Amino acid sequence: MQKNIFSSHIATQLGISQKYVEATLALLDEGCTIPFIARYRKERTGGLDEVQIAAISDRYDKLLEIQKRKETVVKTITDLDKMTPELQERITKCWDATELEDIYLPYKPKRRTRAQVAREQGLEPLALLLMKQRERDPEAAAAKFVKGDVSSTQDALHGAQDIIAEMVSEDERSRQQLRNAFARQAVITSKVVKANSNTDEAAKYSDYFDWSEPLRRCSSHRLLAMRRGESEGILRISISPDGDEALERLKRHYVYGNTPCGRLVSEAIDDGYKRLLKPAIETEFAAQSKDKADEEAIRVFAENLRQLLLGAPLGQKRVMGIDPGFRTGCKVVCLDTQGNLLHHDVIMPHPPVNKRTEAAITLQRLMQKFQIEAISIGNGTASRETDSFVKDVLAGKYNVDTPSKSQTPRPATQASKPQVFVVSEAGASVYSASKVARDEFPDEDVTVRGAVSIGRRLMDPLAELVKIDPKSIGVGQYQHDVDQSKLKHSLDQTVESCVNLVGVDLNTASQHLLTYVSGLGATLAKNIVDYRREHGAFTSRSQLLKVPRLGPSAYQQCAGFLRIRNAKNPLDGTAVHPESYPIVQQMAKDQGCTVADLINNKDKRDALQLSRYVTADVGMPTLTDIMTELEKPGRDPREQLEAFEFDKNVSTIDDLVEGMVLPGIVTNITNFGAFIDVGVHHDGLVHISQMANRRIAHPLDVVKLHQHVQVRVIEVDHRRQRISLSMKL
Repeated sequence: MQKNIFSSHIATQLGISQKYVEATLALLDEGCTIPFIARYRKERTGGLDEVQIAAISDRYDKLLEIQKRKETVVKTITDLDKMTPELQERITKCWDATELEDIYLPYKPKRRTRAQVAREQGLEPLALLLMKQRERDPEAAAAKFVKGDVSSTQDALHGAQDIIAEMVSEDERSRQQLRNAFARQAVITSKVVKANSNTDEAAKYSDYFDWSEPLRRCSSHRLLAMRRGESEGILRISISPDGDEALERLKRHYVYGNTPCGRLVSEAIDDGYKRLLKPAIETEFAAQSKDKADEEAIRVFAENLRQLLLGAPLGQKRVMGIDPGFRTGCKVVCLDTQGNLLHHDVIMPHPPVNKRTEAAITLQRLMQKFQIEAISIGNGTASRETDSFVKDVLAGKYNVDTPSKSQTPRPATQASKPQVFVVSEAGASVYSASKVARDEFPDEDVTVRGAVSIGRRLMDPLAELVKIDPKSIGVGQYQHDVDQSKLKHSLDQTVESCVNLVGVDLNTASQHLLTYVSGLGATLAKNIVDYRREHGAFTSRSQLLKVPRLGPSAYQQCAGFLRIRNAKNPLDGTAVHPESYPIVQQMAKDQGCTVADLINNKDKRDALQLSRYVTADVGMPTLTDIMTELEKPGRDPREQLEAFEFDKNVSTIDDLVEGMVLPGIVTNITNFGAFIDVGVHHDGLVHISQMANRRIAHPLDVVKLHQHVQVRVIEVDHRRQRISLSMKL
């Protein structure tokens, strides 16, 4: 019964058929993961995608939280012996967290308030008498209550007003009325705290020293910036509607005229509004606006992370990774096609050492010895200089005579010349000091591990970047200011989604990458790697069932996302799930050929009538997915990698001139624009207003991470090291 109520609410909120919501919840209860449900259970869910399934899961969790809260509310009110059938029914039917708290507020245990003291003094009847506003002489009425701790009529009236103030502030209608006023009129105001206004830290928030705007128009990045300034003691933030209008509306509900009692009630409402009601609703709206800003920042971060993880891979090539540097030199590593470390070295081609010829000889020797096919250079300090130097080496500019003929480097031929790529090194230092890196390279120092990461992220960004805390990858927006548990939940879902979308090579995947495969986790990932180490490469998916603790349920969830190259059964290298193998085998049998022939022969696939293979459990969505996979088995959904070159005449911010048009790479996307690397070690900003000759809702509508763009320099602020760019060329 409870499940039906939940599914009905979720279906209404998300605009999804209740039948498919119920099916999705049932699958989640069975232990199915979101990627598995989206990919292999389309018939049961009506083809819901991962975003919709995740939304159903999140809404269900929120409803469970409200249900748990309702149980606490009912128990508290019942223990106070104040539960009525009407109140019980209201609570039962309530599924709005704010409304539930309003219902509970008058009964909620609270600290000893002024109103509570007045009630203990027996002044509640006087408060109710004043609220009716029929008494012509309230002082005479109050005199009857002068006894005990109440020493005068004024004490009695003040105590009664304290009770009225609390009653009005806790009344559901009052709270909802003020909420409506906040929703329509609330203005967020930011002022600088004078004592801290002249510090270097305060300069970052100078835009908000005297700022106000309607709360409903305040973008998430501005709100989070102001809240950060507030937490650092630099700004003071307030949220308020038109106080006079909101207060007057409130009084119209409770004050019946300009009578002695009416004036006392009016004073009580003034007090309750300023002391109790407005601060409570302001706190509520501050929390709501922060939650909304968090959600937006997390959404942008998750989308950036998705684009980063799904960045174009170079593939299995022999790669040289270079972590550039000036004083300490450039760390060089050579990797095989699987990303295994073969050799590491240090070259010193830049100031202050300037051993360029020696460095060139080393590079050419390593490229020839390890048959390097591509070079990956980190985009940090000395990146442009290293990129230029490496390209000069490849062009043969350092082909000099040496004492030993065997040491004379030969310039690479055009055909064998490695491609050079500059990659983001964000997070490489975090990885190099992590437990994952120490476990991979226990005998190497952090500089070698960092260079390996730079090389590997060219080969396969997804496989390498999953090892790094997403918050350290450099694509977030105020990621340290948002709700950390919600951020982690969203980013974990994003990583899991990306890993399972691409699929994982069962015989080469690291333990950390396997952790994110549907149905696995840390323990099973380790067991798979241990089994692989002991028994050698997997030759079939069914071997997974021999891995310790990997039972039929986990196998069902993970098998379709794990690939085995050159397996005996060609379907083991595709996204076709083992549960569908009999269908494909029947298709091949019907065409009088093997499964391999069916994959390789388009005519035989075209001759199939899919409707013949529809059953009670398998419908056209699954059959269509199978045919798509047979057409391009194991297809990588990511784009092809493209080489990129910065403008050779620009290497520092001092080289920039207004009006210059430059090639650039999108490095981060926020609500207010996109950051572009133009090769000067300081990313420039293309504000959303400069992204297109039309109005756009969000930068993601125009650009994506790592996109190659042309930008025009419109302003260079040397003092603050800020570069303003435009895509309106």
